[in-house]
Amino acid sequence: MDSLTQACLGGALGGAVLGRRLGRKSIVLGAVAATLPDLDSFIDFGSAVADYTYHRSVSHSMFVLSALAGLLTLVCARLPATRTIPTVSWFWFWWLCLVTHPILDAFTTYGTQLLWPIASPPVAWKTIFIIDPLYTLPMLIAIIVALIRGARGRAVVIGLAISTMYLGFSVAAKAMVMAQVQPELVQRGLDDRPVMVQPMPLTTLVWRVTVIDDDRQLEGLVSVFDKRGTLALDSFSRPMAAHDTLVDSWAGQRLGWFSAPYWRSEERDDTLVVTDLRMGQPGAYSFAFVIAERDDNGQWQPVTSRSAQTARPDTSLLPALFSRITNPDALCPSDFGGRDRLLPDAQCRPVEQSGP
Repeated sequence: MDSLTQACLGGALGGAVLGRRLGRKSIVLGAVAATLPDLDSFIDFGSAVADYTYHRSVSHSMFVLSALAGLLTLVCARLPATRTIPTVSWFWFWWLCLVTHPILDAFTTYGTQLLWPIASPPVAWKTIFIIDPLYTLPMLIAIIVALIRGARGRAVVIGLAISTMYLGFSVAAKAMVMAQVQPELVQRGLDDRPVMVQPMPLTTLVWRVTVIDDDRQLEGLVSVFDKRGTLALDSFSRPMAAHDTLVDSWAGQRLGWFSAPYWRSEERDDTLVVTDLRMGQPGAYSFAFVIAERDDNGQWQPVTSRSAQTARPDTSLLPALFSRITNPDALCPSDFGGRDRLLPDAQCRPVEQSGP
């Protein structure tokens, strides 16, 4: 999640745990503690792919953060200014402010390595977008009220409760959408294909459905208010160029572990570019990387990975996105871009049609 949301979560938890003893300081200290895991964003791991895939690893590990909470607790238990507060209260303060950061991140699409250093795939429950005002605002308002009136009241607890209920709604909404989608995929013979369901930006009422079908990438938008049997999928080509180079290079292997099968590889001006299809929209993905270049003999040679150019999302489509909540014809995946990859079997926005 974004830094403001993480700070609000930590501040609200800090106020809830130690507000009666520390007052406003508990909110400020909790907010600072909750942003510590994202300091790994400032570390250079040596290449673009390393930076991308090592983010949310060691600094987001439940084991590492639990140990850090214990260490900070010992420090607070020994300092004259803080040792009057029970040690167990300090532990709960530090532990909650720290570990809720990666747990909240795990509800997004990016992927969080909660069990580092155990070699397990990143955790991504994909129920909330990285920025969602309906989750953040209750905590933000509660923190402002607590800072004005004093942290001893129940404002932060109420804000936390509202935000947590909204997060729970996001889980229920995803389950509703999956229940709508699954029977239709069975009817189309796609039930054994990899399927990803995640919320669209700034809402948990419209969801993006991605199906990987070999060299096709099927994309659809589903509202929690859609009628059953109305799923329309746009079909895009999904090239997987230079597969041997992908599986043989460290960058290719790392990206495969991190995002496959929701990725594609293509040649651009004698460079091999790998795109993560999970984040962004067709034609406007957030992350793409150059991992190899052709030498003078036309052979692919791995290079130190670097970021590739990506298109910016079209923010003018936000009104259409919110209209899609109740109007199935308001927006299609291909309206975001990528129409040059659109295949003839597209259903939501056939090739000959233009955008909204």
